[in-house]
Amino acid sequence: MTIHIANAPCSWGVDNPKNPFLPPWQKVLSEAALAGYKSIELGPWAYLPAEPAELTKQLNNFSLSLVAGTIFDDLVSEAHFPAMVELTHNICRILSNVPTAEKVHGKNAPAPYLVIIDFGNPERAKYAGQSDKAPRLSTEEWQRMMQHITTLSDIAWREYGVRPVIHPHAGGCIEYADELAQLVNDIPHEVAGLCLDTGHLYYSGMDPITYLQRYWERIDYLHFKDINDAVWRDAIARGLDFFTACAEGVMCPIGKGAIDYPAVRAFLAERNYQGWITIEQERDPRNADTSLRDVTASLHYLQSVGF
Repeated sequence: MTIHIANAPCSWGVDNPKNPFLPPWQKVLSEAALAGYKSIELGPWAYLPAEPAELTKQLNNFSLSLVAGTIFDDLVSEAHFPAMVELTHNICRILSNVPTAEKVHGKNAPAPYLVIIDFGNPERAKYAGQSDKAPRLSTEEWQRMMQHITTLSDIAWREYGVRPVIHPHAGGCIEYADELAQLVNDIPHEVAGLCLDTGHLYYSGMDPITYLQRYWERIDYLHFKDINDAVWRDAIARGLDFFTACAEGVMCPIGKGAIDYPAVRAFLAERNYQGWITIEQERDPRNADTSLRDVTASLHYLQSVGF
């Protein structure tokens, strides 16, 4: 089993590009390289240099490549959708013109990926991990989101050769088991694959291995996180929104939390997974001073159990 492991700027607290506390991008690239990673995600648009020549120079300086770019935004609103189309072109244009991750793969489509995440409905963010309380989209809203995702996927795949993968996300409008089942029914694999995330599955009440197995034929790319179960249970009991829970430390280094990564490793080995895995540990950017310690610990732990 050949698995390549990347990281992402969210492990340094970089999710919202407007957050005034974000660490410098140079810190993220240098620490990712120092920790032993060979590839990283792009993070929010324009956090890393947005001009291909400059970004190529900086990636080369740190011996890094890009494994993926991400759309993390409201994918339901019709009024907002033109901005998402423009963003898709921008991200995929960058991914087509800078060093990207090694194209190792088995049955899954190779890197680079466009990770498509719906996020931005405050009522859904409020009820992350609370399936019984979270409001669901209407049929009309759901189908509009499906059409938007299909359009963005077509742009990425047909115009740039970037593989689109849909990422169910805690606090987004595609989060729970029923929504994941509806998603794979509505969007064929030839249109977009899945990027399942062990931490988000756990956060949303789904056993990671059960759902990796259930949707294995649809998965092209994986995200790994670990969850501090005590913090998670407290966050659910108090009704915290997802990012408040992250700021309180619900995400922890791989191997320090509730997810059984030796079992995940055995599962992936049984299926001879050959693709990329990206580690993420969402946090408040004001806590980025411990990011190097944590991303190093996560990588070393995974290597110690056979990754």
